[in-house]
Amino acid sequence: MQMSHRISGFQCSPIRRLVPYAREAKKRGIHVYHLNIGQPDIKTPAEALAALSSFPDDIIAYGSSEGRDDLRQAWAEYYNRFGVGITSDDILITTGGSEAIQFSFMTLCDPGDEIIIPEPYYTNVASFANIAMVTLVPVTSTMDECFVLPDIGEFEKRITPRTRGVLLCSPNNPTGHVYSPEELTALLEMCRRHDIFLIVDEVYREFCYDGKTFISVLAYPEYADRVICIDSFSKRFSMCGARIGALITRNKEVRDSALKLSQARLCPPEVEQYVACAAFRAPATYLEDVKKEYEKRRDFFVARLKKIPDIRVSEPLGAFYLVVEFPVDDAEKFAIFMLKDFSHDGSTTMFAPAEDFYVTKGIGRKQARLAYVLNTGDLAAAADCLEAGLAAYRKKYMS
Repeated sequence: MQMSHRISGFQCSPIRRLVPYAREAKKRGIHVYHLNIGQPDIKTPAEALAALSSFPDDIIAYGSSEGRDDLRQAWAEYYNRFGVGITSDDILITTGGSEAIQFSFMTLCDPGDEIIIPEPYYTNVASFANIAMVTLVPVTSTMDECFVLPDIGEFEKRITPRTRGVLLCSPNNPTGHVYSPEELTALLEMCRRHDIFLIVDEVYREFCYDGKTFISVLAYPEYADRVICIDSFSKRFSMCGARIGALITRNKEVRDSALKLSQARLCPPEVEQYVACAAFRAPATYLEDVKKEYEKRRDFFVARLKKIPDIRVSEPLGAFYLVVEFPVDDAEKFAIFMLKDFSHDGSTTMFAPAEDFYVTKGIGRKQARLAYVLNTGDLAAAADCLEAGLAAYRKKYMS
């Protein structure tokens, strides 16, 4: 039977498509260190876990399409602690940050419209764009320049009558770059000049290192009419499976339009919203300790990877990802080799090949995204596997 043209344009996620190889490796008794996916191993706050068993209603009923009032209020208070003047009316609860991105595309764009995006980018955005029939237009940032924002002139070259906005992720997945106030201001000014929107995925906002303070795009009220912020509980509180996110904007027309999409899917998950609200009651030390732990892991992992001969390693400023460039012909071929044909002391390492984190074809073929979400002992063992695996792969395929 004929499948839709829309689905034929989808790519399998490079974060998950090698899972069958990992599953087979585990069946053979191989331990797999998962650096392919941003699944934190840090415990969810006790306050949230306790809420799972204290849901007060005896029926899990439909909730409001815009989300629970208590959660939206708690989220607004969270932002206000950082001096960002947001009200609960500015917040639309979504089923994860993914739905918030998809709602943004479908609210702002007609089929065939364009969103400019710095690459490498969070690869699943390609699927959200396909669903909305939106074209992603890349502006390439490079490892040689530490993935800083390309010159604004490069963005302006790509603006056409079909351009509806720019999508940014900061702290960035997959590079770990944190965009500076100067970079944000330059983008916001460009968006105002061309009457387009700036969408910023700030899911990793807590994880900003080296003593630097994260600046939210919401901290620029003079640009409020053209700003959409994407947020989520997944990484902040280790609640990836709860699927609670938010679309946040002071632009009432955007909110009212996105609410139509929210009403079509009825409501976000009610129990998970109740749990998320409880997570906000976790002490401030919870997030402080999580940030310190990830910064420690970053420092350890970057230093260890740099000891591997001929590997190139980016130095992330935030989030919990980094990009490496392997001395191989094809990072995906190497990834499959690691899972299918290799083990070191009974273990191997899984990572996400980076080629599909680029819109532009042919870039990033030797690169991979690594998520340093494991404890330092496991990161050390994973790096040992990578080093041994690289030597074995190059001997077999490149000598």
